[in-house]
Amino acid sequence: MLQAVDMCAERLRDPFGREVTSLRVSVTDRCNLVCFYCRPKSFVPCSRSELFTLEEIARVAEVAAALGIGKIRLTGGEPLLRSGVVGLVERVARIPGIDDLALSSNGALLGGLAAPLAAAGLRRVNVSLDTLRPERLRAISGSGELDRILDGIAAARRAGLRPIKLNTVVIRGVNDDEIGDIARFAASHGAQARFIEYMPVGADPLWRDRHVARAEIVARLGRLLADDPPRCGADPATYYRLRDGSGEVGIISPISCGFCSLCNRLRLTADGRLRPCLTSDGEIDLRTPLRAGARDAEIADLFRRAVAAKPERSRYVEAPARPMIAIGG
Repeated sequence: MLQAVDMCAERLRDPFGREVTSLRVSVTDRCNLVCFYCRPKSFVPCSRSELFTLEEIARVAEVAAALGIGKIRLTGGEPLLRSGVVGLVERVARIPGIDDLALSSNGALLGGLAAPLAAAGLRRVNVSLDTLRPERLRAISGSGELDRILDGIAAARRAGLRPIKLNTVVIRGVNDDEIGDIARFAASHGAQARFIEYMPVGADPLWRDRHVARAEIVARLGRLLADDPPRCGADPATYYRLRDGSGEVGIISPISCGFCSLCNRLRLTADGRLRPCLTSDGEIDLRTPLRAGARDAEIADLFRRAVAAKPERSRYVEAPARPMIAIGG
């Protein structure tokens, strides 16, 4: 339970006037896949003692909610690898003020967990789907078990998780010829395709050659899209309506278009560090003060420090010191 302290009197607002209402929480930096754009071969996950406990995550979520953060997304690594994740969802879902609880997954373990997660209070899920071809999945992620991912998507739909968003990192020469196929697949399965520009977060020296800009993604979608103008949502994506009325697709374009002016989030890494920005390496340690007995008001002050440190713009063309798997997706 939160200690008796009024933390809601002052909402979290950064130096550029953006109100912070979203927290992405990495529950583990381990993954059952080895996607080359996310996990370098040299990456070593944090030790058990370094890993934030589920109790520590829940307590930080309570403090965040008291500061006006109403949206929490559980990420990884692969969050479904973390033992006790269903119980964590149940606990976070009960926190007053948390009105949007989501999860990002690679989908391989979702088939057996979608229903328990939904029953525990999870509202929606994003699933990585970089290809519809098993041989390409093996080249991208080291696994050819596409059927398990598709089963996970189907299980999420049966469990009532809505919306289901399918995230595709578009990589030139790897999967950029599947943009239309993935958009059609998503629409036919009651999901929404979201195409993400390739970024240098995995420290890939070839990222410029592999990058496909938003304008080209739109061109690849071609006549699948309606003629009306795109819309901007509350998230980083720009949305385009499908011509046949079956839904819409989203495009996340941090390199070619940017969306920093709308940023409303912080990130909590699996080892308990608040990160003000995806590409900024400035992090604020929560684990050490928590384990030293810090009160909730002190943790709230660390949140305020993190928000005050948010940069005006991200540096997407510069790779951060930590890869995506260590930062949290």
